Amino acid sequence: MQELEMRIAVGQFNELTDEKLRYAAQIGVAGIQLNTPIIPGETHWEEKDLCGLVERCREYGLLLEAIENVPVHFYHKAMLGLAGRDEQIEHYRTTLRNMGRAGIPILGFHFMPNSVWRTERLAPGRGGAGCTKFDMTVIEARSTPDEWREYLPTSLGRQEAMPLYGEGDAGITAEHMWDNYIYFIKAVLPVAEEVGVKMALHPDDPPVPMLGGVARIFGSPAGFKRAWELNPTSPAWGLDLCLGCCSEMSGGAKNVREMIEFFGPKGKIFYVHFRDVQGTVPNFQECFIGEGNFDPAEALILLKTNGFTGFLLDDHVPHMDGDTDWNHRGRAHAIGYMQGLMQMASHLAPR
Repeated sequence: MQELEMRIAVGQFNELTDEKLRYAAQIGVAGIQLNTPIIPGETHWEEKDLCGLVERCREYGLLLEAIENVPVHFYHKAMLGLAGRDEQIEHYRTTLRNMGRAGIPILGFHFMPNSVWRTERLAPGRGGAGCTKFDMTVIEARSTPDEWREYLPTSLGRQEAMPLYGEGDAGITAEHMWDNYIYFIKAVLPVAEEVGVKMALHPDDPPVPMLGGVARIFGSPAGFKRAWELNPTSPAWGLDLCLGCCSEMSGGAKNVREMIEFFGPKGKIFYVHFRDVQGTVPNFQECFIGEGNFDPAEALILLKTNGFTGFLLDDHVPHMDGDTDWNHRGRAHAIGYMQGLMQMASHLAPR
């Protein structure tokens, strides 16, 4: 089998519409990533529905590179260590087996039971573009679940998938979250290895120690190194390396360099979210590529020289005037920027 080279995909949508597939073909990418696809299943996904996604991409000459995220309610009990987690883990293992049979090579996952938080969705950015923003002081001024809910995504669905612990509750500590992660990964990784599906771990977003009474354990390079040490030789464990999340961490751009230089040579970066922010925790705002904390050309060169051969995609982008809900304009800018960087990097001799 021919070794793949670093490339760009289009993604972060949940339905394979004709318009999205034509957009991908027209903008010049070869692959698709789906985020929490809308297909049947209350506890897991069936092989036939996953095969349907693969075939739908093929109709447009595109490769389904990865699925990022099962619905949170598929495994929130596993993340939180609640009764019923073993049943959820068995369903997760079924999904992995069905993905393997369907020929989908990567499942992106996170360990944030209450997901991504933002305190503003359309904070003014360059030229008035709308950017997401996070300010921890806003969260700290609130103390109850009802006050916090406006800062969570509206698309998470089920209430039990958004656990929040108000003032006075003990919450869930980092130690408990590590115990839960270890229990989960020990159960699912052998199946992923068996069926040839790679599991790509996404950083916490925002990377703060705790939100809503639930600790976050993947908010620093040290957390990822600890996770790698649990399974250093597994071909199925690696990263969905969100450069934006790394940039959000205390230290900003140095985390981007550290993560690439540590995990790249080990072959543990399966794919990359190529985005950035201005500022770091506890207060940051997303932005256009090229105006954030890290140098995008440096990051692309680091990926190439450290052995990365996966795909990149844009992830979050600013909302430009006249744009769609999916931000076609903002994504076209980001993808074009990455394509230019890729062309530049193609003229570099290997290290």
